[in-house]
Amino acid sequence: MNSKLSNFPFQTPDVSIDSAAPNNDFPQGDLGLEMNVETLADYIVRELKDRTQLGTKVETVHPASLHMVAMRIAAEVVRICRSSARIQRSGCVRCWQISLARHRVAKCLKYYYLGSKQARIELHSTLGAIAYRYITPMRSQVSFQVRYHLLEDFLQSFYIESLTVFRREHQLAENYTPRTTLELAEYMAFSEQYARRRISLKRGGAQQLLVLRAQGFSRRQPAETTLDMELAAEPPRDDGEPKRCQAMQQVRASMVSEASDPAESFLRDRVIEELIGYLESNGQSDCVNYLNLKLQDFSAPEIDDILGLEARQRDYLQQRFKYHVEKFAKAHQWQLVHQWLGADLEDNLGLNEKQWQAFCQQLEPQQQQLLQLKRDRNSDSAIAQYLQWTTKQVQRQWFQLLELAWQFRNGTFKPKVSASS
Repeated sequence: MNSKLSNFPFQTPDVSIDSAAPNNDFPQGDLGLEMNVETLADYIVRELKDRTQLGTKVETVHPASLHMVAMRIAAEVVRICRSSARIQRSGCVRCWQISLARHRVAKCLKYYYLGSKQARIELHSTLGAIAYRYITPMRSQVSFQVRYHLLEDFLQSFYIESLTVFRREHQLAENYTPRTTLELAEYMAFSEQYARRRISLKRGGAQQLLVLRAQGFSRRQPAETTLDMELAAEPPRDDGEPKRCQAMQQVRASMVSEASDPAESFLRDRVIEELIGYLESNGQSDCVNYLNLKLQDFSAPEIDDILGLEARQRDYLQQRFKYHVEKFAKAHQWQLVHQWLGADLEDNLGLNEKQWQAFCQQLEPQQQQLLQLKRDRNSDSAIAQYLQWTTKQVQRQWFQLLELAWQFRNGTFKPKVSASS
C-alpha cells in the first residue's frame, strides 16, 4: 500500500490509554456519594506519584506544583460530575470521579513522560494534523511551503488562546505561565483537549473547535466575528458588561440548545483511545490511519489519496476495519462501548421494556443463565466454571447474545422460521 502519510509534515498521533491496575489507595466510602475537591486531589497526588514512578523526585523538587496540578484536575472532575445528568443518575458518582481523574492524569502524563522538548513536538504534530487541511480556503492552489507557514502562524495564535482559556477556566492569574515539567504537561494536555472540543453547529452536527478556528483563519474573518466559543457559552452578566454582538448571541443560542453531557465526551475519548490501542495490538496500523483520518472528517477521495488506495484496496480496508470494530464493540471492550451507547446491562442493553421481553424470550436456558451471571458481574472464568463451559465458549456465547441485542435495538431482528412451517 503506497501510503502518502510519510509526506505529511505531521506524525499520526500515537494515542493509547494507560490501563494501570487500580490504586490501592482508592478512596473508600459510599460509591454513590461524590468526593469533595480536597479528597479527590489527595487521591490524584498519590496517583501521579504511582504512575510516574518518580513520586519522590517530583514531590521533593516541586511539591507545590504537584499539589496545584492535582487540585486543578480535581476541581474540573468535580465540576463535570456535578453538571452531568448521566453521572448523577448513575448512582456511582465516586466511580465516575475516579475514572475521570485517572483519564485526566493519563493525558497529562502522556506529555510529562516525553519531556518538555518532545512534548512540544508531539502537541504541535497532533494539532497540525487536525488543522492542516482547513488552513487555506477550499480548492485554493497554494504550495506546501505556503500552507506550512500559514499553519505555523495559526498554531502560535491558538497556543496563546488556549493559555488564556486555561487561565480563565482554572481561575489563575493573568500572567500565569507553566514553569515545571508537570505544569507544562498539564497545559499541553489541556490544549489538546481544548482543540478537540466539539462545538454544535447551527446547521446541525458538531465540529472540533480547532477546525472552526482554522476555517475562520483561512477566511480571514474580521476580529469581531472570530468568537471565543467558551465566552459565548457563558450566560450574560448583569454587571454592566457591554452587550455581545449578534453573532455571539447566535452561537450561544446554538451551543446551549444542543449542549451535550460532559460524560459523553469522556466516554467518546475512552472508546477512541481503546479502539486505537486494540487495532495497534492486532497489527492493524492501516486501520488506525484510516480511523484517524475519518475522525478528522477527511472525505473518502481524500483518504484514498493520502493512503494511496485504489478502489479494491479501499473496499478491503473498510471490510477489515468494520470486522475489527464489531469485534472490539461486542467482545474486547463491550462494557465500555455499551456504556458509551447507554446500552449497558443496567439499562437492559439499550432495549425498551417490550424489546427486552422479546429478546429474553429468544434466549435458551443457558443463555439466560449467562445473562444473569453477567448482570451479577461474575468473571468469564467463574461463569465458565458454573456453566461447565470453556472461557472461549463463554466469550463466544456472549458475543452472540450481544449481537442479538443489537438486532433488537436496531430493528433488524428476524425470527427464524421453523422447517415444519
